[in-house]
Amino acid sequence: MPGRPSVLFVTDLAYQARGRRYCDEDIFLSSRLRNDFEIALCHPLDAAALMDAFDAVVVRNSGPVLHYQKEYDAFRDQAAARGTRVYNPLSGRADMAGKQYLLDLTAAGYPVIPTVDRPQDLGALPGTDQYVVKPKAGADSIGLSFVSRDQLDGLHYGDILVQPRIDFRYEVSFYYVDDAFQYALHAPDPDRRWVLEPYQPTEADLGFARRFIDWNTLDHGIQRVDACRTQEGDLLLVELEDLNPYLSLDRVDDPTRDTFVASMTTSIHRFLGVSPRT
Repeated sequence: MPGRPSVLFVTDLAYQARGRRYCDEDIFLSSRLRNDFEIALCHPLDAAALMDAFDAVVVRNSGPVLHYQKEYDAFRDQAAARGTRVYNPLSGRADMAGKQYLLDLTAAGYPVIPTVDRPQDLGALPGTDQYVVKPKAGADSIGLSFVSRDQLDGLHYGDILVQPRIDFRYEVSFYYVDDAFQYALHAPDPDRRWVLEPYQPTEADLGFARRFIDWNTLDHGIQRVDACRTQEGDLLLVELEDLNPYLSLDRVDDPTRDTFVASMTTSIHRFLGVSPRT
């Protein structure tokens, strides 16, 4: 009987995140994937040196790559040169490639928080008392700040994005494996954004999220569509996470968690071109 496919599961078990424990999620996921794959866990800084011994590299809660940008770029280059199967595939057009997609989606008229990166485009933003300034290479709210309209002219443009600060009712996230919706979670209290509860999306909600999944054109992988509900009731995209989205699996019930694991397992098998075990 042929051996099971081998997977290098990339995670930073020591990464500290506000309000959530990334390590618990990856301990759970890797333990369940072990039913179908030979699994080894490694730190993101070790992935390039170890990946040749495995059939695929699954990147999970590896922390913001800006903390090790040089090593991450080298990993991507080596994986491309060697034909390494990386899951999510490295062809993602969203957070995996930086924040340029927020500018592209704004220009294309998608329902996204309006975003600009040049002072001459500030007039395209709606007027508000405060604006959000974030680095193009940011993650996990690192480097994010709030400024007044009067302060916009004094910013150093080039590596930053500017958005209006949205007065929203709540944030909601939609989780996908490949192009299949799995579950949704929302934070009812805007001041406690990591206190998540299950959310039952409407067909309109799913249509909103699906637009961004279709735009990204990833055939395989896990994606999270983060949005905010405005006071007027509309949804606007906050972020399309396609690199290492935290899944908040501890916030869903057991059947939903089981379904997600099954979907991810099937997706990896498809990605490897191997039929799942019966």
